[in-house]
Amino acid sequence: MNYLPKKNEREFLGGQALLLILLSMAVVLTIVLSILSRSVTDVAISSREEEALRAFSAAEAGVEQAIVIGTSLAETEIGNATFTTNVSSFAEGDAEFASPIGLLGGETNTVWFMAHNEDGGLACSAEKPCFVGRDIKICWGKEGTAGGTATTPALEVSVFYADPAGSTNYKIARETLDPNSTRRGNNSFSVPDSGACTISGENYAFYKTIDLSTLGIPVASYSTQGGLQFARLRMFYNTDMTHPTGVSVDLAGNTLLPAQGVGIESSGKSGEANRKISVFQGFGEIPEVFSGAVFSLGGITK
Repeated sequence: MNYLPKKNEREFLGGQALLLILLSMAVVLTIVLSILSRSVTDVAISSREEEALRAFSAAEAGVEQAIVIGTSLAETEIGNATFTTNVSSFAEGDAEFASPIGLLGGETNTVWFMAHNEDGGLACSAEKPCFVGRDIKICWGKEGTAGGTATTPALEVSVFYADPAGSTNYKIARETLDPNSTRRGNNSFSVPDSGACTISGENYAFYKTIDLSTLGIPVASYSTQGGLQFARLRMFYNTDMTHPTGVSVDLAGNTLLPAQGVGIESSGKSGEANRKISVFQGFGEIPEVFSGAVFSLGGITK
């Protein structure tokens, strides 16, 4: 004999089935929504990454264009992005110059005392005056660098000057500095000044205030525009890491520094992404061979 559920039992069983169906649909819907959400997120991330790459590439293009033409550029469209560049003289009219380029042992950078005209030539004028002064403060080494290790950076300062000022008779005066007292017994370098140094907000481990007259540079060469040409800074011994250099002429009787190079800031934009690149382009330098004691294109007659 077959059993037929009563009406209340049938309604109860039907309610349970409906509840199970609803729960199953909720689980399936949750999974589907999760997958859709992840897909939408992945697409959004990919889109933002693509926009960021476009913005960065546009900023790079702005730098390259600014280097070619040498002037600032208003908003310029490139593909699906835009860039804007600002070109300015680096450290022009300042009393301090913190080089943005670190040096390893054997590498050099240049501090200019002569101004550069529009075509890159050296010239002194009312609009672009050259540096005049007897004392310069040279700083180097990362803050906290120990003074007695094998890789403590030493520094050679080579000052190029015209004698007499304005002539084409160029000479070199040198100062060599080493914080490591043990090495000084062998290399005969001079002792830096005691204490640390701060230039343009950057702290350095070592410094020396150099009186140019003690290097044998004539008064007329450091007190007349066109006498001092530039100083080349060369590091020694620091084979493990780069160290920064800086110079200050904020001393009595000194004028301000001319431009030390060109600063370029380029901003790229694509969609909601913005990227910025800052570049320092130094002026052209003479070949290293000119720093030697003797240089000749032809033979040397004794």
